Amino acid sequence: MTATLERRESASIWGRFCNWITSTENRLYIGWFGVLMIPTLLTATSVFIIAFIAAPPVDIDGIREPVSGSLLYGNNIISGAIIPTSAAIGLHFYPIWEAASVDEWLYNGGPYELIVLHFLLGVACYMGREWELSFRLGMRPWIAVAYSAPVAAAAAVFLIYPIGQGSFSDGMPLGISGTFNFMIVFQAEHNILMHPFHMLGVAGVFGGSLFSAMHGSLVTSSLIRETTENE
Repeated sequence: MTATLERRESASIWGRFCNWITSTENRLYIGWFGVLMIPTLLTATSVFIIAFIAAPPVDIDGIREPVSGSLLYGNNIISGAIIPTSAAIGLHFYPIWEAASVDEWLYNGGPYELIVLHFLLGVACYMGREWELSFRLGMRPWIAVAYSAPVAAAAAVFLIYPIGQGSFSDGMPLGISGTFNFMIVFQAEHNILMHPFHMLGVAGVFGGSLFSAMHGSLVTSSLIRETTENE
C-alpha cells in the first residue's frame, strides 16, 4: 500500500506572501533582502534623475557661493552632477524634515545625502540578496563575496572618506566631471596613487577583469554543439 503525503498550503495571506517572496521560481528572485533593496534603490534612482535634471545650485563649501549641477541650470550630460551636501551640514543626518523648508534643504544639498544613503543600503541589500538566492539554491556564497568588493569601494568614496574628512561635502559628486574632479582633488591632497592599498586594488580590478575574460573565452571556445546521427 502506498501512502501519499501532501503538504498543506498555508491559507493565510502572510504565508502566501512569504512563499512568494522566497520562491526561486519567480522570474526575478526577490527575497527578504529584496524587500528592502527595491524601495531603497527606486528612491535613490528617482531622486537622482529629478535632481540631475532640475535641482537648484548647492552651497557645497558653506560660503554662500552655490554651485549648479543640474541640466536646467546650464549643465550638460558631461558637466552635470548631484552636488554633495554643504560643508555647513557636515556629517549631520539631514532629512527633509530637519530643514526649515524644501528650498533650504535643496540649497544645502539634501538630495545628495538622500541618494547616497539609500543607494548604499540598496547595494548592500543586493549583496545580501545574492547570498540569499545562492543559499536557497544550495550554492556556495562566492557571488556575494565577489560583489562585496564594489560595495566596499562605493562605501569608501561615499561614506568612509566623508566621515574621515568630517563632512559629506568631501564625498564624490554624482556625475561624470564630478567623478574626475574628485579623483584629481583626492590625488592632489592625499597622493593616493602611491598608496600600496590603492595599487593592490587597481591590480585586483584589472586582474579580475583579465581572469574573467580568460575564463569566459575558455568556456565559450570549448562548447560542443549537439550533433545529429547524420554527422
